[in-house]
Amino acid sequence: MVPRPFRIAPFGLACLAIAWLSLAPAQAMPGATLGDKFEHAGAYMVLTLLGAWAFPQRLTRLAAGLFAFGVGVEILQSMMGLGRQGDPADALANTVGIAGGLLATLAIRELIRVKSPAGGE
Repeated sequence: MVPRPFRIAPFGLACLAIAWLSLAPAQAMPGATLGDKFEHAGAYMVLTLLGAWAFPQRLTRLAAGLFAFGVGVEILQSMMGLGRQGDPADALANTVGIAGGLLATLAIRELIRVKSPAGGE
């Protein structure tokens, strides 16, 4: 098992990277596209998977915290006035990514449980 600090660090760094990418001033942002929504969903799916690895017993809190983070970033974008615009569709894409990450986490856990010598049927 990887020591907890080495599991938390990648999650924390990923959160900082997403916050920076979401809130850094932008001169001209491209219009909302389907690709943009996939990027949002993918980023939050990765955050969820890293968070589930860092905090395996706290999936409900993790999901709630990432949901608040994703919505909060969109609210901050709408208030900053630095070339960013908050978008409810982005918040929805973030939420879809969180749900996908949770489903993947549960599937991985089930595979490990079934394939382990002590947990198989």
